Amino acid sequence: MKTAHFILIFCLLALASPFAYASDPSPLQDFCVAINDPKDEIITFFFSSPPVFVNGKFCKDPKLAKAQDFYYSGLNIPINTSNPVGSTVTPVNVAQIPGLNTLGISLVRIDYAPNGGLNPPHTHPRATEILVVVEGTLYVGFVTSNTDNRLITKVLYPGDVFVFPIGLIHFQFNVGKTNAVAFAALSSQNPGVITVANAVFGSNPPINPDFLVKAFQLDKNVVKNLQSKFWWANN
Repeated sequence: MKTAHFILIFCLLALASPFAYASDPSPLQDFCVAINDPKDEIITFFFSSPPVFVNGKFCKDPKLAKAQDFYYSGLNIPINTSNPVGSTVTPVNVAQIPGLNTLGISLVRIDYAPNGGLNPPHTHPRATEILVVVEGTLYVGFVTSNTDNRLITKVLYPGDVFVFPIGLIHFQFNVGKTNAVAFAALSSQNPGVITVANAVFGSNPPINPDFLVKAFQLDKNVVKNLQSKFWWANN
C-alpha cells in the first residue's frame, strides 16, 4: 500500500513539475545567439524532412557571435503616439537582440500621449513585468484571477516602480497633461502580448456573435458593432 502511495505522489509531482517553471528555460551555455533560419548555419540533416521547430530560436555558433548580436540602439527616441489608444510600445526582445535567446529577459519602452494615452488591458502569457516611470504620471493596475477578480491599482510618478505578475490582465493610463514615458523589463525573451479587446472582438476569424452576446450579456447589435471596429494592437 505504501508503495502505491509513493508511486501516486511521484506521478503527481512529475505532472506538476512543468508548471513550476515560471520563466524561460535556463541556458546550458554562455549564450545562444538566435538565427532566423537554420540554413544560415552549416547544418547537416540525415533525412529530408519538413523544417524543425524549436522552443525559442536556433543558435548561432558561439565562435561567430559579435557585439551587434547583443546590442540595440534607439530607446532614447520619443515615438509617435497618434493612434486610437494614444500609446506606442517599442519592444526590445529576441527579435531585436538575437543574443537574448535563452536568457529569459526583454525590455520595452512605452510612450503615452497626454490626457488619456493608455496601454489597454492586456496580458503577457510568458512573463512577469516590472515597470518604471521616467516621465509623466500613470495610473496603473492589474486584476487578480478568478474568483476574487480584485483590482490592484496605483498612481505612479517619475522614479516609481510597479510589478505586473505573470499572466494577469493589466493596464497603464496617462492621467497627466503631458507626455509620459515608461520602461519595463519582462521575464522572457519573447513574453507575448494578448490585448483583451483585440482578442475577443478582433479575432480572425471572428468569434460567433451569439456566443459573445451570452458571454458578455450584450445586445447582438453592440457585439457586431464592436467586431466591426479596427482594433489597434500595441506590440
